[in-house]
Amino acid sequence: MRGTFRPWVRGVENIPAKGPVILASNHLSVIDSFFMPLSIDRRVFFLAKKEYFTGTGIKGWLTAQFFKSTGMLPIDRGGGAASEASLQTGLRVLSQGKVLGIYPEGTRSPDARMFRGRTGIARMIMQADKPVTVVPVVMVDTERVLPIGAKVPRLRKVGMVFGEPLTFTRYEGMAADRFVLRSITDEIMSELHALSNQDYRDIYASSIRNKMDADAKALVAAQKP
Repeated sequence: MRGTFRPWVRGVENIPAKGPVILASNHLSVIDSFFMPLSIDRRVFFLAKKEYFTGTGIKGWLTAQFFKSTGMLPIDRGGGAASEASLQTGLRVLSQGKVLGIYPEGTRSPDARMFRGRTGIARMIMQADKPVTVVPVVMVDTERVLPIGAKVPRLRKVGMVFGEPLTFTRYEGMAADRFVLRSITDEIMSELHALSNQDYRDIYASSIRNKMDADAKALVAAQKP
């Protein structure tokens, strides 16, 4: 993939050589998780929905093996206990001093804009058993390679920008404070916005995607005889 798309990179030296790191990135395309590790010496782990690992037949097996080989860890994206299990999966990666890739927006952008971050990333930072370095990452033009709904990648020039490392040890002992969690998340999103050229909307991306899905279903229903 590196040879085919030749992504340009800035700021990769901002990633610490050792210790627990969160790469907090915007999310434009499903291929972000494959491009991001290409220029990083350390292995990057991501949390991916479990359905990628449970397909049947040869295709399902190949998909599962591919995701495992690229550092994907299966999680249940449901709420409640599933969310807590996902948190614990991420914390295990960090406790081992590894690198975890996270998309604070929680889902891909439906329209290439940047949306409000969810506080799960802040919970992970605050509950980790050792200080975590957060490196903001901006993916550039990956949505042009594989837009939502596309099945075949297009040859496009893409890039990655790694920002200055962030630490949040000043909030030690305040993991239960929801205002602290929101403040940490907003600081990370502010850094991402400053690094990117994306328009920002202070709403969750999932609400836009849900509305788009509902509108599409309504249109199909209206066209039925």
